[in-house]
Amino acid sequence: MILHVDMDAFFAAVEQHDHPEWRGKPVIVGAPPDKRGVVSTCSYEARKFGVHSAMPSRQAFQLCPQGIFVRGRMARYQEVSAQVFAIFGRFTPLVEGLSIDEAFLDVTGVRRLFGEPEAIARQIKAQILDETGLTCSIGVAPNKLLAKLASEERKPDGLFVVPADPQAQLAWLAAKPLRALWGIGPKVAECLQSHGIATVRDLQSANPGRLRAVVGPTLAEHLMNVAFGRDSRPVSTAREEKSLSREHTYPEDTLDRDRLRADLRAIAEDVGRRLRKHGLWAKTARLKIRYAGFRTVTRQAPFPTPVCDDFALRDAAWDLLARHLEPETPVRLIGFGVDNLTDAPLPQDDLFAAVSAPPRDRLERLSRTLDALRAKGAHL
Repeated sequence: MILHVDMDAFFAAVEQHDHPEWRGKPVIVGAPPDKRGVVSTCSYEARKFGVHSAMPSRQAFQLCPQGIFVRGRMARYQEVSAQVFAIFGRFTPLVEGLSIDEAFLDVTGVRRLFGEPEAIARQIKAQILDETGLTCSIGVAPNKLLAKLASEERKPDGLFVVPADPQAQLAWLAAKPLRALWGIGPKVAECLQSHGIATVRDLQSANPGRLRAVVGPTLAEHLMNVAFGRDSRPVSTAREEKSLSREHTYPEDTLDRDRLRADLRAIAEDVGRRLRKHGLWAKTARLKIRYAGFRTVTRQAPFPTPVCDDFALRDAAWDLLARHLEPETPVRLIGFGVDNLTDAPLPQDDLFAAVSAPPRDRLERLSRTLDALRAKGAHL
């Protein structure tokens, strides 16, 4: 049995814990509203006003002017995360961290020590609350797909056990919106809806042959698996690399935007080559800029789906630079990296992009061809 543990509004909850006067008030972690930038996360009080992560801070202020805007304190969040993961380790060595505030736990082999999975989940929730003052939501299920869905069922401070009966599982899944399922983004959902598949129940009853004709055999197989709650992925404790990055320091501070773009392209291509070498895909892009005076700014953005090709990495680096580079401020160092690495890319929403956009797998093949040419000494 698998547990999916997800801390509730983690960054904002840490801030409310450390500042008791903020409890019960809308706390928004991210860029100040008078600066360009986005919301990293926000408390549930802020979410009631429509604020959500990745929203521009200025828009968040318009929705919730009474919100308490605070800059993130990553060192503090990492400290609390270490406490939480130490609690996980008391119950099982099979812990797969997905991010700083989220993990899968395989508790199949520890029932004799700690009881049934639901009892283990309650113990974990109690220990996290007692030792950190924070709440989490836990889903309990036979596999990772169902456990992650279950953790969303009763947020915040929730616990949900997926029914053991297979028919009850299917009925529970059938009531979910399409977008709740792993791998169904807006483009996939739009495509399915245009063919009369608007709910998970519709997907469960869809003709497999017709589905293959609509979305192709690979994605069709994945969609049928998730619609019926099938997932054979084990909890993986092997995390050889959680991130990859490279930086370039200039001998003299520079204002040359073209030079920054050229160097970022080379850095992104190097990161891509290392991703492909290790058989990894990245879920998050990260830009680092150090200005004169050693003030450092780091910004990140998620990819719609995991990537490893040079083109997606380069575009992400350039986009982050365009959005966050401060004009007329000399740059001392530029860096680019990727986080949240995976060895199993999700089905690509790019299957439904415009015909003019090359499919992601074709760009990956092209990038691997370029790797081979560079290895032979070609200058590209």
